[in-house]
Amino acid sequence: MEFLNQLLISGKNNGASTGSDWVKTKGEEFEVVSPVDGKIISKVVSAAEEDYERVVEKAEQAFKYWRTVPAPKRGEIVRQIGLELRKYKEPLGKLVSYEMGKSLQEGMGEVQEMIDICDFAVGLSRQLYGLTIASEREKHRMYEQYHPLGIVGIITAFNFPVAVWAWNAMIATVCGDVNLWKPSSKTPLSAIAVQNILAGIVKSNNLPEGLFNLIIGKGSTIGNNLLNDKRIPLISLTGSIAVGKRAAGIIAGRFGRSILELGGNNAIIITPQADLNLAIPAVVFGAVGTAGQRCTTTRRLIVHEDIYDKVKDSLITAYKSLKIGNPLDEKNHVGPLIDKAAVEDFKSALKQVMDEGGKILYGGEVLSGKGYESGCYVVPAIVEAENHYKIVQEETFAPILYLIKYSGEVQNAIDIQNDVVQGLSSSIFTNNLREAEEFLSAWGSDCGIANVNIGTSGAEIGGAFGGEKHTGGGRESGSDAWKFYMRRQTNTINFGTKLPLAQGIKFEI
Repeated sequence: MEFLNQLLISGKNNGASTGSDWVKTKGEEFEVVSPVDGKIISKVVSAAEEDYERVVEKAEQAFKYWRTVPAPKRGEIVRQIGLELRKYKEPLGKLVSYEMGKSLQEGMGEVQEMIDICDFAVGLSRQLYGLTIASEREKHRMYEQYHPLGIVGIITAFNFPVAVWAWNAMIATVCGDVNLWKPSSKTPLSAIAVQNILAGIVKSNNLPEGLFNLIIGKGSTIGNNLLNDKRIPLISLTGSIAVGKRAAGIIAGRFGRSILELGGNNAIIITPQADLNLAIPAVVFGAVGTAGQRCTTTRRLIVHEDIYDKVKDSLITAYKSLKIGNPLDEKNHVGPLIDKAAVEDFKSALKQVMDEGGKILYGGEVLSGKGYESGCYVVPAIVEAENHYKIVQEETFAPILYLIKYSGEVQNAIDIQNDVVQGLSSSIFTNNLREAEEFLSAWGSDCGIANVNIGTSGAEIGGAFGGEKHTGGGRESGSDAWKFYMRRQTNTINFGTKLPLAQGIKFEI
């Protein structure tokens, strides 16, 4: 495929890079298979522990230089990265779509998200501000400043194989940090392609090796090395709750920092005051986009009993119009799940919800035959369920939408929405101002993201992204999320001739 050649993806690829150069890795070789057609795309030689050590040593050296570079000049490098990504948007978008299985529109959108965060980070590079604080002592000035932190480890998941890296890496870069990226072994080629794109920028600007680093390997070895490495003060991890819980314990045990972006069990509330012309398309995209493999996927739909049947019928009609197939064909709405293990999870969840008393209203089949040879295509399912079902309380990374009925006031729906351990994204559709404000109040949605009259997925890069409770509490991308990639320092300067102490303490010698 031409886009593989454009991105310098060969038949066999090394699994470690220090930015401008590839490390001849010594780990196990594995095949990368596309869920689109079941074909082998390429092979990757994973990193061994000695390869990991070499990369981290280069990163340490690069940080000593990079922290001395003025932030606006660091921003200039990010600006060039954004320009280069614009050149490669189409081939990189196609690779993301083919390797991961999301629609071409979503693959291209993911690269656009990388471009957008580059633009954001360039502006940020001139706004890494600290506060001047009034001192109680005469002729004293007190202020705070932010310094580069060090090596930032970035562990990404298969569902957003490049955008989540960019959220972290571009912010960290302008903050004066260097990056060490461990991508999912299910989608390593997209990461390799990004590293190839970065190499030209590194070389043309005579930047040192170790600024942008990549390490591909097993979680049991390379992943554990990252988590336990005291040389890495911050790790941003996107993954399951179970993985995040384990990682958080290890990182905290060495007093490191972690940004955790874990599971979501996201709900949309539809009240009788909703505009269904807005709500139905938002629900469908939220539930079936990326074949239900977004952390912000709509998994629960909480509908008032007065409009329940109308919403149900509209959803079934909409689902029947979905086109399922090769995601590189822009006529299709839904591509495959990432692999056959995900298909088994889909089937298992549907069986469990029926065992608990649920009813499948539409979908749930695994597709086979021409165009579906990979065995990874399923028909998105709509299921009548109750919020307390064990399977509804869990996050199944697949296109299953649980339809839940509520009665009475909107607070009853909010209570249902909040009654899960996850707290990532949420949404309400209503034209009633009081209902909207109730949803956004301190006693409303308990999620990190709360929307009115838009869906749960598709967050913009300008706002800090992340969630509460078992979602991990991390924040990435926009707003003031940059502060977590730096170390805060409070400074006090005495420019007088006396030494007054704070709190009026007297100490004379």
